Amino acid sequence: MKNIIVISAPSGAGKTTLCGELQRRKPHIKFSVSCTTRPKRENEVDGVNYHFLSDQEFTKKVQNNEFVEYENVHGYYYGTLRKTLEDALAQQEMVLFDVDVNGAMAIKSNYPDNTCTIFILPPSIDDLKKRLIQRGSETEERIDKRLERTAQEMEYKDKFDVCIINDNLAIAAEELNELITK
Repeated sequence: MKNIIVISAPSGAGKTTLCGELQRRKPHIKFSVSCTTRPKRENEVDGVNYHFLSDQEFTKKVQNNEFVEYENVHGYYYGTLRKTLEDALAQQEMVLFDVDVNGAMAIKSNYPDNTCTIFILPPSIDDLKKRLIQRGSETEERIDKRLERTAQEMEYKDKFDVCIINDNLAIAAEELNELITK
């Protein structure tokens, strides 16, 4: 049974928005709250959007082998707690993950029979840059850093089970919903 849904995309492609839309349509799907060392954005809530940890707290979890995957992305650490996956498997719950490409591949590698990976593509790099600027939460330097990583992330798209182009949010959300319904 594929009960682990992993969504990944370059920054600004809309994966977090699409995850939120999927949860609205399918409230029985549990969202996996990742850990991060990055600062909390204005609209985010600790324990809901992320578990915001200090570098020291994150390092301790790494040393205790509490992550199934973790990575330094744009200067901050992000990680998926092993317990989240183990609990989902034990309880046969559907769980949604919003992770980077390396995290997606690590989860798929560790749980291949249970995992469906979905890559969200932006319509273009120019559109992606506009979205990052419109967020208003990033410096120009951080936006450039995110765009540099985009090329690396795009190389992974063929390793995912499905790719969805987020050119129109309503259409992409419907495609995602239909995919999960199947």
